[in-house]
Amino acid sequence: MALEQIKMPQLGESVTEGTIEKWLVKPGDHVNKYDALAEVNTDKVTAEVPSSFTGVIKELIANEGDTLAVGEIVCTIETEGGVTEEVVEAAPEQPTAETVKPAEVQKHATPVNREKGAKARYSPAVLKLSQEHGIDLTLVSGTGNEGRITRKDLLKIIESGEIPVAAQAEPVVEQTQATPQAQVTAPPKAAPVNVPVSAGDIEIPVTGVRKAIAANMLRSKHEAPHAWTMIEVDVTNMVQYRDSIKNDFKQKEGFNVTYFAFFVKAVSQALKEFPMMNSMWAGDKIIQKKDINISIAVATEDALFVPVIKNADEKTIKGIAREVNELAAKVRSGKLKSDEMQGGTFTVNNTGSFGSVQSMGIINYPQAAILQVESIVKRPVIMDGGMIAARDMVNLCLSLDHRVLDGLVAGRFLARVKEILENITKENTSVY
Repeated sequence: MALEQIKMPQLGESVTEGTIEKWLVKPGDHVNKYDALAEVNTDKVTAEVPSSFTGVIKELIANEGDTLAVGEIVCTIETEGGVTEEVVEAAPEQPTAETVKPAEVQKHATPVNREKGAKARYSPAVLKLSQEHGIDLTLVSGTGNEGRITRKDLLKIIESGEIPVAAQAEPVVEQTQATPQAQVTAPPKAAPVNVPVSAGDIEIPVTGVRKAIAANMLRSKHEAPHAWTMIEVDVTNMVQYRDSIKNDFKQKEGFNVTYFAFFVKAVSQALKEFPMMNSMWAGDKIIQKKDINISIAVATEDALFVPVIKNADEKTIKGIAREVNELAAKVRSGKLKSDEMQGGTFTVNNTGSFGSVQSMGIINYPQAAILQVESIVKRPVIMDGGMIAARDMVNLCLSLDHRVLDGLVAGRFLARVKEILENITKENTSVY
């Protein structure tokens, strides 16, 4: 009989810990090698921890919500050959009462008869869809391997409008989610914050993703002395150029060329000329990064993800526009991979998409700066010769780590970005 340990893996470069967001198994479950055991949150990304062995789950060492360092034990597995306990079928995850949304058309059904010994495991994408549309997964027949429910299965049901719901379904509360066994000691709870609560107030549980975001933002504000500066840019020529090509571009390429792609290209070009802006603080030294990898912020309803455009300085405006479009689609469909979040050296945030005209971003640790691109607003501007004209103006707001960067280099960098943007015209700029 052999008892093997599953440890917290390193899910990306510079990742030192992870938080158990959800267990996908429980003690007694039989798992195969490479089966997903748990969903783990690191800094702004969720990944599945696979099993390194085939056997039976013996003990869950960590609770949901626990944060463990890389290499710490998360659970134990009794490998095949020494199994003496009966294999217990996993209870399928159900949507909680708070997340279930009423469907326009609901169809009562009976639970699907699954083969004896088969256990239900659902991918994060399947769980998310089922919760958003109130689908009882026990009533769905899967078309995937070994009858596993796929995202396509749920999309087909959603499109049909016939949402399967148990005939006498009771509201499912949070306690129905898979929890560690009694022998696992619950972690000590943090001292409650004294917030007055009145009738009608809603308590929203903090998810693992939100905890990871909070931890990283807090670390950034505590460790990096933030400084802030802003510059105003006349992008009238850029707006006219982009607007003149956008329809033909969309018809030819199949995706939009956005203003944001022009901004990312200008920033990546300026970073090549001011490489100190592409640096990170490393205690007793500063690391000036060779590659220019632009992090972009993409928000969902309840979280913020920061995928990375690798080697942005080597890409055309078209290439950047394509990658922005693809990365945003992956975030919103739950298909973004851990390695697509790694390696960022500088962040450009499209705050203007929400109508913002001025903001102070928190640096994406351990980077040294973040640039907020605000809304493009038409304003009257006094031109050379004293004439007043309506121009397309935008504010670029830069937050910087004052341990790494000073006002001189930051100011010159912003001035260069301004110069590049103000000189974008149909005659001297190509998107290809």
